[in-house]
Amino acid sequence: MIDVKNLSKSYGKTRAVHDLSFTVETGVITGFLGPNGSGKSTTMRMIMGLDRPNRGTATINGKPFHEIKWPLREVGALLEAKAIHPGRSARSHLTSLAQTNAIPKARVDEVLDLVGLTQVANRKAGKFSLGMNQRLGIASALLGDPAVLLFDEPINGLDPEGIRWVRELLQSLARDGRTIFVSSHLMSEMALTATDLVVIGRGELIADTTVNNFIDSNTVATVLVRSSDSSRLNQVLAGLGGSITTQDDGSLLVTKIDGTQIGNAALSSGIAIHELSPQQASLEEVFMELTADSVDFHGTTNAKVTS
Repeated sequence: MIDVKNLSKSYGKTRAVHDLSFTVETGVITGFLGPNGSGKSTTMRMIMGLDRPNRGTATINGKPFHEIKWPLREVGALLEAKAIHPGRSARSHLTSLAQTNAIPKARVDEVLDLVGLTQVANRKAGKFSLGMNQRLGIASALLGDPAVLLFDEPINGLDPEGIRWVRELLQSLARDGRTIFVSSHLMSEMALTATDLVVIGRGELIADTTVNNFIDSNTVATVLVRSSDSSRLNQVLAGLGGSITTQDDGSLLVTKIDGTQIGNAALSSGIAIHELSPQQASLEEVFMELTADSVDFHGTTNAKVTS
C-alpha cells in the first residue's frame, strides 16, 4: 500500500504539489492522472524518496522509502525510461541492480524473458529505441519481485502490441495482490487498465475514486432513442418530465428519465422503438472537463499556416 498524507512541495516560488493526500490500495490498478505540470512526476519522486517534501509524508507499506532495507524487493519503479547508462547492456544493467539488492542472478534472465528482451540482452542500452528502454525499465522494476510497483508513463513509445502487453501485465500483477500505481496521458488506455483513479490538477487533489464512479458522478445519464415517430415520442417523453434534444438525424437524446420509462411510454403510445441505448461519457471527456482550469498551456484549432 502507498499512503500519501498532506504532501506539499515547492521549487522556489513554484508550487508543484500542495496538501495532497490519497491511498493506493493493494490488488487494484490505480491510475494517476493530471495535465502536464500538475505534479504527477514530483509526487512519484517524493514517494520514491528522490525529492524531499516541504511538508507531509509518503510511505510504502507503512515506511518511508529510505527506511526500506532492500528497496528493489519491496518496491519497483519506472520513472524515467532513459535513466540507464548508455554504455551498459541490458543484462549488465540488471545484473548490477541484482547484486546491490542480493537478488539471485537467475532472476535477471527471468525478467529479460518476461519483457521480451532476451535476444537483445547484450546490446548496449544506448542503442535501444524508446520502446525497448521502456521494456528494460519495466524489467528493472520487476527484478526484485516487489509487492509495490510505480510506473510513470510506461506505455510511452510502445507499439499497439506492446501497449496491450503492458495492460495485461499490470492486470496480472494486480490479480496477484500487488499495489500498482501508474500514470498515463492515454485516457483510452487508462479506461481499459485502471480500476481506481487519483486525479490532480496544479498539484491539488481533484478526485480519488473508482473509474466508473469518476465518470458516473460527473455526467448526466443520457439515453439515445430512435423511433418510428420522433415528433410524437418527443411530446410523450416531455410529458413524463424528460429533457429531450432532437438531433439532425431525428434521433432523440433524453435525460431525466431512464430507458425503462422511455420504452414503456413508447409501447403505451404505439410507437415503435428502433434503438434505445444509454450514452456514457468517456474517461477522456470527463477528465478534460474537470481539469480544464488546471491546464497551463492551451493550443488553438483554427490557426492558419502560411508558407
